[in-house]
Amino acid sequence: MAKIELRNLAHSYGGNPSGPQDYALRRMDHVWEDGGAYALLGPSGCGKTTLLNIISGLVQPSEGEVVFDGQQVNTLPTERRNVAQVFQFPVLYDTMSVYDNLAFPLRNRGVSEDRIRERVEEIAAMLDLGDVLKRRAVNLGADAKQKISVGRGLVRSDVAAVLFDEPLTVIDPHLKWRLRRKLKEIHERLQLTLVYVTHDQTEALTFADRIVVMSEGEVVQLGTPQELFERPAHTFVGYFIGSPGMNFLDCGLDGDAAVVDGHRIPLSEEVLEAARQAEGRLEIGIRPEFLELTEDSGGVPAEVEFVEDRGTHRLIKTRVGDNELFVKLRDDQPLPAERARLRFPPEWTLLYANSRLVR
Repeated sequence: MAKIELRNLAHSYGGNPSGPQDYALRRMDHVWEDGGAYALLGPSGCGKTTLLNIISGLVQPSEGEVVFDGQQVNTLPTERRNVAQVFQFPVLYDTMSVYDNLAFPLRNRGVSEDRIRERVEEIAAMLDLGDVLKRRAVNLGADAKQKISVGRGLVRSDVAAVLFDEPLTVIDPHLKWRLRRKLKEIHERLQLTLVYVTHDQTEALTFADRIVVMSEGEVVQLGTPQELFERPAHTFVGYFIGSPGMNFLDCGLDGDAAVVDGHRIPLSEEVLEAARQAEGRLEIGIRPEFLELTEDSGGVPAEVEFVEDRGTHRLIKTRVGDNELFVKLRDDQPLPAERARLRFPPEWTLLYANSRLVR
């Protein structure tokens, strides 16, 4: 396995970029530790696959370095980088048996048949393919074929990293959870360096130890699922993570409080200390999970627009002036009438300047 470093890395598909808008990947410096499970998360077109292909060697970056365990690999072709890549659609040999498909990467490297048998049977057991090893791949369903493709990526024990490019696209929804869980178990057991590209926040949050959130070619945050949820470093992360995403409100500052539509919202000492350096457009952000209904007269008055029962909780849409705010209520909490008051717990109320968290 390998420690992967991205040093001053950027990429433009056109020549002579004149500004950030000309880059498919904007400049980044990151270290991905040996044996870690990482997800590249973001909407279509944000640069996830470009970054994955730069790491694998399918694309050479226009600027910066890709480093595996201290060795710069920019000029090395894919086969010499010693990575395995699993694509969105199954890549396998339909006329071969499942066993031969899994054995193929090892036979290509001259591994002994005894070791091949041992390794193929181990990976097949992990992926629940043991019962179909003798069957030809052409006779299997799309989900089984993709598991074979995943197995081909995992079967080599000497790879620097295994790269997954949205590998569950063709898997039936009810089987996705099982395969995600399998990949997580395999990572915990084999301690492989795994990089997993997805636009699905559920896949990223349940699979990865650390998540790289991307928007418009930029890495806007790298953190644990808890960090992304509780302290989004950018308003995009707040919007993109969660269902619904974070509530954001334009605000001003007055003493120890943010001011929204004429209402004062107290801020924590930590936020106030950082706010002294804040410049540009200011917003406060709070998750629907942390926003509270209160009967306290000091709460911010809001109109209740609708209540949606989601089974495990109720989602309430409220309005304060021109601002829409969502509140999540447990089933055992009383519902408000047409009017309500909102409490913003200071410990969960964050401040953003020009879309970035004020630290």
